[in-house]
Amino acid sequence: MASLKKAGKVVCIGRNYADHIAELNNTRPKQPFFFLKPTSSILLPGEGPVIRPRGIDLHYEVELALILGKRVRDLNAQDEQGALDAIGSYALSIDMTARNAQNEAKKKGLPWDISKGFDTFLPLSNVINKAAIPDPHKIELYLTVNDKVQQNDSTELMLFRIPRILSEISKVMTLEPGDIVLTGTPKGVGPVVPGDVMRAGIRVEGKELEEAKIEVAVEESTRAYEYAET
Repeated sequence: MASLKKAGKVVCIGRNYADHIAELNNTRPKQPFFFLKPTSSILLPGEGPVIRPRGIDLHYEVELALILGKRVRDLNAQDEQGALDAIGSYALSIDMTARNAQNEAKKKGLPWDISKGFDTFLPLSNVINKAAIPDPHKIELYLTVNDKVQQNDSTELMLFRIPRILSEISKVMTLEPGDIVLTGTPKGVGPVVPGDVMRAGIRVEGKELEEAKIEVAVEESTRAYEYAET
């Protein structure tokens, strides 16, 4: 697990579920687009809570994470077997987002790296053996806040499937073994506050994957940062 923090990069696909695009009033992309999260945002199981920076409207986004097992460059989008062969293992992730910072940045045409990059903003599950997910396009992702279900959808709803995702990324930047790719979040994203507890997981054909379970609390930051308009 500790090796995940040594990943060369974490690449995140945005707007890959139609209902999530609608709930945030975003425009549906014509092709996959992506952004990066720093590896310093990774929070491994047992490492403690997600920390909400002061003044931040903190949102959760549950996603299937791909952990690359091979080098990928200029992958053909039609090469489904090549794409699946490039995956070494999986994990579940929660892409934490500073929504007010992101909204301000988008409105002003500024980069919104800050909204994704705070420490603890990427809780990950234990590594999931590849054999446990025979078809990553047919699993159920869920997330609860204080035991209330907020997200619960199938990866069958992805607008862009994994071969297309890896193809588009690898045409821009070579993917190396150990790199992590987040595949997008379904509908139901929303806020959490200090005191909340998030639980997330994966079901394959209705069966829970124990290694995919995430349970993480939210606490308020005591660090110097406080959100202010740019």
